[in-house]
Amino acid sequence: MSRRQGAVRPPHHAASPPAPAAATIALEQAGSTPILREYRAIKTAHPDALVLVRLGDFFELFGEDAQRAAPLLGVALTGRGFGAAGRLPMCGVPHHAITQHVRKLLAAGLRVVLWDQVETAAQAAAGGVPPALVRREVTRVLTPGTLLDDAFLEPAATLRCVALAPMPGRVGLAALDASSGDLQLAEIPGGLDSALLAEECDRLAAAELLLPEGIAVPATVAAGAARSLVPAAHFDSGRGRERLLEATGTASLRGHGIEAMPAAQAAAAALLGYCERLRLVLTPGFLRVTARHAERVMRLDAPTRRNLELTVGTSGSGGGLVALLDRTRTPMGARLLRRHLVEPLLDGAAIDARLDAVAALQGDRAARAALREALRPVRDLERLVGRCVQGLASPRDLSAVAQACLALPAIREATAMLRDGSELLAAASCSAPPGLAERLCATLVDEPPASVRDGGAVRPGADAVLDDLIASGAQARAYIGGLEQAERSRTGIRALRVGYNRVFGYYLEVPNAQRDAVPDDYARKQTLVGAERYVTQRLREQEAIVLAARERAVRRELEVVDELIGAVAAQAPALMAAAGEVAQLDVAQSLAECAEERGWARPGVDTSTRLEIEAGRHPLVEAALRSGAFVPNDTALGGRDEAAGAPQVLLLTGPNMAGKSTYLRQVALIVLLAQVGSFVPARCAHVGVCDRIFTRVGAQDDLAAGLSTFMVEMTETAAILNQASPRSLVVLDEIGRGTSTYDGMSIAQAVIEHLHDAAHLGCRTLFATHYHELTALAAQLPRLRNARVEVLEEGDAVSFLHRIVEGGADRSYGIHVARLAGIPVSVVARARALLGELEAGRPLGPEARRPAQMALPLEAAHPLVEELERLDLDGLTPLQALNTLAAWRARVAADGGRHS
Repeated sequence: MSRRQGAVRPPHHAASPPAPAAATIALEQAGSTPILREYRAIKTAHPDALVLVRLGDFFELFGEDAQRAAPLLGVALTGRGFGAAGRLPMCGVPHHAITQHVRKLLAAGLRVVLWDQVETAAQAAAGGVPPALVRREVTRVLTPGTLLDDAFLEPAATLRCVALAPMPGRVGLAALDASSGDLQLAEIPGGLDSALLAEECDRLAAAELLLPEGIAVPATVAAGAARSLVPAAHFDSGRGRERLLEATGTASLRGHGIEAMPAAQAAAAALLGYCERLRLVLTPGFLRVTARHAERVMRLDAPTRRNLELTVGTSGSGGGLVALLDRTRTPMGARLLRRHLVEPLLDGAAIDARLDAVAALQGDRAARAALREALRPVRDLERLVGRCVQGLASPRDLSAVAQACLALPAIREATAMLRDGSELLAAASCSAPPGLAERLCATLVDEPPASVRDGGAVRPGADAVLDDLIASGAQARAYIGGLEQAERSRTGIRALRVGYNRVFGYYLEVPNAQRDAVPDDYARKQTLVGAERYVTQRLREQEAIVLAARERAVRRELEVVDELIGAVAAQAPALMAAAGEVAQLDVAQSLAECAEERGWARPGVDTSTRLEIEAGRHPLVEAALRSGAFVPNDTALGGRDEAAGAPQVLLLTGPNMAGKSTYLRQVALIVLLAQVGSFVPARCAHVGVCDRIFTRVGAQDDLAAGLSTFMVEMTETAAILNQASPRSLVVLDEIGRGTSTYDGMSIAQAVIEHLHDAAHLGCRTLFATHYHELTALAAQLPRLRNARVEVLEEGDAVSFLHRIVEGGADRSYGIHVARLAGIPVSVVARARALLGELEAGRPLGPEARRPAQMALPLEAAHPLVEELERLDLDGLTPLQALNTLAAWRARVAADGGRHS
């Protein structure tokens, strides 16, 4: 703690700028004023953070911090001269707008230290230390991954600080949501460059990475997250074990499932030490430690999440499937729904438990309505308790905790109303700590202020000491309240008024036109343009009584509110358990509400490889159309060993704009929703649990990584072929379209054959293509079946019926789509003529697929055999191979089969 002068200087924003010739100096070269000495000390303690110091009505930054912050904050970079030494850069922002400015710094991935005034100039003067010194303390250390305040957090979003501890063959991971006390530990196979690690960090919404100094992590891991370096010695598994035992208040880690996870314990050591330096309080009961087992939930890679629009729409902002499903009433429920959506379950029993809960609520509209109404007052109990544990709660936060506790009995009553219950719903007791809500309500006023320092948070009669302090200043307040009328009568100045401001205190204001009537006992205090302000000795005395009483009352209110915050923090385990149960109920009712509103059905889920969907629909496309406009379609797929006779690979052909991509996505979404534990948009569905869903849909490049559209396509396809298993669902759209026709068709056919034939695959596959020649594969691949999007032709007019039927298509109708898009008529006519010419000499056709081996006598004397032996097969392109075969065939025909 340090003492500072309350007004070191006028705000630099009003100061004259230094001479242009002054050289810029570093903070260490600046003068040795008290404020700069202490600023340097704080900066030394937090070298990797921006330090903002409160000076009067502004928060200021000095030196390099000011140079970094000014462009981010959008404020002018000014400075202060230090004689011949030069000019120290400075910038600042008004204290009342500090939240919005800190948000900008955090969004840029920076850490922020707030060095704030903890007393007023009057309080400092009352301490008897001349001149008036103001005490300052570091009140907050803010980082992008450890935020607690609603002002910095989205209600439905979760941000985590993730520590990574690389060890041979694996990476330890510790992920903390500081606002809720949720700490997840895991060990990820591979190194820091593994795709699984990148997926986990992405799924955990890592906002900040803690890394050992000297360790490089690929940009693909938690792209966009702030990176904070920690000494490598802090990543110690032994120290991690000690910290975890202390933080959980247990004698063993076995109950948390993390006993045999040394790499994860090392990551936890660094993370918990980091939180300690940030002054975060992680008490037993609030900190909930769980083992994160990646094999228990479905891995969804970034392309699949993007292609299926799970959390964002096609525009990349907002919308998506989660917006369609979200009927939650609490922020905790909204966050849990998002977590479920990106982590579908793999266990059939757990999926059925969720489906039972949704079915019970979907089938009882009255109970569901009662539950929805009861959930509304709960608000964000999880984060409210988190702020109480950190000692940061406001009177309004405490009032919200009380309202949440009072709402829990109504939630229990609503679930008890259900005619057909479920184990998940029955397990939710939603119990509030006895007496807590009553104590909060009895102490706080009905509508508390935002800050306890504003006063008026404690109900009259709740605290005898506070009541006495308030009463002690009542007489003085009454005097000041009647002073205006009394002075008007005494002086005859009808325009006289009594006012107050924070700088000058109470005053008597008299217009200039009447200042000749001012009595002799008035002492001038301030001169304005059109008036003078005065005080009297009696006013000074009464003001001192009022302010002293108010100051003591505010201090007592702080004590009372701090006691309430401590009472809530002491009940954190029970409150956090209730918050978790409320979130589960909220998600279940949200899914039930959506299911009834949209007409969705409960899917059957088992461990087979069957996938049967009757009248399936794409949830997002259907929602965007008028009611009844979406055309539903059936789907039947099975694995290699499935006895039902369903194909393993469905090869889908058809026109552009006919709905192939929509059909592919809807099948994947129905599978995903079923494994989330949601009803699905279909008349009925049976889903054999998929371990992975892979999608390669749409064309886009990655210019930042230097990858073309085709390279992105091939990279994603390679990942699918290398990672898929017999239980996966693979959705591929237009593989090979980013290159030449022959190259693309060759790649597409090879991918289909590999998915069908590879011994380790045999996975359920939907493959859409414009290469109609590939439909010939149905005669050669027994588990492949052709399907097409039906088209109705009437002369030159084409209607897309959006129905999936058996059989292959032989046209893409691209010219019809061009006409619909508004391509000039002359261009369309020319395109038709060229198409006719090309099709007349069509070099590609179904008969070209898997041709029989050319019958050649293999005597060594034949020149074709010698040429065949000299061919570089690995370096031969498909086009070169076809040209070579054509030339050989012509030579054989010309020679009649004789040796040349």
